[in-house]
Amino acid sequence: MSQTAQLVDTLKRILRERKITYADVAAHLDLSEANVKRMFSKRHFTLSRLEEVCALAGTDLSYLMTRMHERAMNLDELSEASEAELVSNPKLLLMAQLMVNRWPYEEIVKTYRIENDEACELLARLDLMGVVERLPGNQIQTKISRDFRWIHNGPVYQFFRQHISSEFFDCNFDPRMGEILVFVGGMLSRESNQRMQGAIRRLAKEFDELSLEDSQLPQHDIFGTGLVMAMRPWELSIFTQLRRGPITKKF
Repeated sequence: MSQTAQLVDTLKRILRERKITYADVAAHLDLSEANVKRMFSKRHFTLSRLEEVCALAGTDLSYLMTRMHERAMNLDELSEASEAELVSNPKLLLMAQLMVNRWPYEEIVKTYRIENDEACELLARLDLMGVVERLPGNQIQTKISRDFRWIHNGPVYQFFRQHISSEFFDCNFDPRMGEILVFVGGMLSRESNQRMQGAIRRLAKEFDELSLEDSQLPQHDIFGTGLVMAMRPWELSIFTQLRRGPITKKF
């Protein structure tokens, strides 16, 4: 597939994400909807047309290229040894997290106590792990896929679980401060449990897509944000203690 075709396909995904229809594009370009559909189906776009549609979607060609390249990346998981190395060095773990969130190099050394020489060493380690690719002029290309995941119960998973229990929930969860905590309890069948797991995965995907979109914004307009979603067959221990016998049914 040519690069132009890949760009057009990427643009179509962005338009879908932002709920922009062919009719919206047609009105923006002062064309008929049929012509717009033909342009997309044949992937026949001039550079100026691409720029015009990008403007309608609130983005630019640079972001379009980034999304196109990310689509081709396929690193979904690190090795356990790489994860162990990350958690053994807080600055390396921080750098990996910032790279995943597409922080510019200049913002990293400006915001954190990481000097240029040390930052270069950390990026070299991440390059060897396959997390990033170092380009000239301190430019960094993230190489992980949008389906990237930490190893279940692996070193990073355990590290974050420890800090989630001791730090994340030490909060009043005030909605006015961008915080929220919702707890619901009820009785679910196995089938309903699976439906809820699907809904949680879709919400996590939406979070990831919004994070990617917002990475274009200035640093002072975006905030490091944690989202924890969990579900399990469970009963409060003080209730379990009141049972006449142990719970014997298995999920």
